[in-house]
Order: sequence, then structure tokens, then C-alpha cells
Amino acid sequence: MRISNPETVLEHWAHRYTEHMKALGFHYDNETGVIDRLCRFLAESGADDLTAALFEQWCATQQEMHPSTSRSQQRIILKLCLYRRRSELDCFIPDASRFPKRRPLRVPVIVDLSDIDRMLQITERRRSHSTVPLQVPMLRLAVVLLYTAGLRHGELLRLQLGDIDVKNGTAMIRESKFYKSRVVPLSSDAQRELQTYLTQRLAKPWNVSSDAPLIGGHRHSKIIHEYSAHATGEAIRKLCIAAGVGEAHGRLPRVQDFRHSFAVQALLRWYRNGADVQSCLPMLSIYMGHVSIASTMHYLHWIPEIAGIASRQFENKFGHLVDGVSS
Repeated sequence: MRISNPETVLEHWAHRYTEHMKALGFHYDNETGVIDRLCRFLAESGADDLTAALFEQWCATQQEMHPSTSRSQQRIILKLCLYRRRSELDCFIPDASRFPKRRPLRVPVIVDLSDIDRMLQITERRRSHSTVPLQVPMLRLAVVLLYTAGLRHGELLRLQLGDIDVKNGTAMIRESKFYKSRVVPLSSDAQRELQTYLTQRLAKPWNVSSDAPLIGGHRHSKIIHEYSAHATGEAIRKLCIAAGVGEAHGRLPRVQDFRHSFAVQALLRWYRNGADVQSCLPMLSIYMGHVSIASTMHYLHWIPEIAGIASRQFENKFGHLVDGVSS
């Protein structure tokens, strides 16, 4: 990256800013990549510093991006410039009013247990290819862990053999967001799937050191390496198509939608069991690795089944207070 070895004025400030954010506990990898691309753009333009005209030219290169993505990247540069403004009052600051308008977030496709059953049935009927013999078992385990443990996509891909405690039925999620780690208790179903999978994963000739990936790529190789997010996303997309999992008009669930589904299904179970949902939410927040309930609320969607159960419970408890007789 250019900002690792700053040569220009902007690169100097970019280096200071990204190091500052990392010192505050942010990974800042994606943001650093955006800033580095801007620095490269300026270098190719023969410029030493950012100006209004150069910023407009850089923004013009983002026309093929989704407006929300483009807005997000431009805001990263805005924050860099505001950081610089603390020391240089006359430095350029982008006009945020000209950034692309925020678009609504994509509504997740919520999957339920019947959807997962169909997906797992498809994996049972599939044969592993000779060049990637563990591909099907890995895909099956990925679906189970995503749905029953609500893992982030990256958390799933970073799981190592040493993170799994078969005896206690837990998985160590290492340094996820904000460098936080947590121990996730696995459901009995997930533990059974995991034990079945490990009989194959720990057998010869695969690499079985504690830092070896739990699931990963191994085409034409005896060494399993970490999967890419694209590879798992594409494999799950194809599995959803084969199992007929998705909305009526054809929209398929993404990998992150399984995390949304995990949270929604937890909420649904509480309502079905008559639990105090408000007191349960902090536990869900901790399990999912959130710093507050506010982050968890992003994953709690008011699906019709939850609305129906909540309405009936409200009626049973407070219906006698409502005067249903019209005057």
C-alpha cells in the first residue's frame, strides 16, 4: 500500500489517520483499502494532495458502484479530511451534501428450520468430487453453524481446529469486531454435526494442527487452507437454488441472512415459550458478539408469525383492559 510508505502530503496524513484509528481498537482494513486507492489515484494523476477537483474526479470513478457503497467510501475520505482539519485549518474538506443519497438496506431473506432441512437433504444426496473430497461435508457444517450459532461470515471462515472444544461443545470466536473474542456454546444438533464432520476432517491426509482451518479449500491438495468469502457465498447460493430456498419471486438468502435468521428464530422461540423477551435480549446480544442491544436490534425483524404470537399474548394479558364495545 502507498500509505504504508508515505511520499506525498495526503499519504502522510492518511498514514497518521489510519494508525490513529487502529490504536483506538478498530481493524480499519476496509477503510485503509479505500484510502489507499484514493492515494494511488492521486499518484497516477501526478498530484501531491487532494483538491476539490481531484475528489470529484475520484468520485466519478465510482459510478458503477451501488450508491450506498459509494457514499460509504466518500464518507471515509471525509473523516480523514476532518481529522487533518484539526491541525490544518485550510485543508480541503469534501461537501457531504453532494454525496450519493443513502439507499435502504437490503431486507434479508429469513430462512426457517424447514428450509435448513431441505438444504441438508440436498447435501446428503450429493457426492463429493474427487478433487475436493471434503467439500460437501464442509458445506453441510457451514450451513449448520451459520443457522444454529448465528456466526458472521468471517467468523465461520476463520474458525480453526484449535478453536473447537468437543468435550464442552463450544467454539472460540477469536478477535472478531473490535478485537473481541468470545466462547460460543453450540446446540446439541450442531455438536452432533461437528463430531460427524471431524471424523473425516481429522483423518489422514489432512493437516490437523491446531491453527489449521476447520473448513477450507483443498482442490488438488492435501493441505486445507482458509476459504474465501466468495467461495462459501457461491456454494451456499447454489445450495439454496437446489433446495428451493428463497422468496416467492426468486430472491435468495445471502450468507449474512443466516445470521439474521438465527436472531429472528431466537425471538420466535421466546414468544412461543412465553419468555420475558426484554430480559432475554441481553443474552442474545452477548452470544452474537455485540457491544449493545442496539446492534442486535438490526437483526430482529418483525415477521408475521412473531407479530401474531405477540398480539395474542398481549390480548391474553391486557385484553380485559380494552373496551371493545363501540359507543
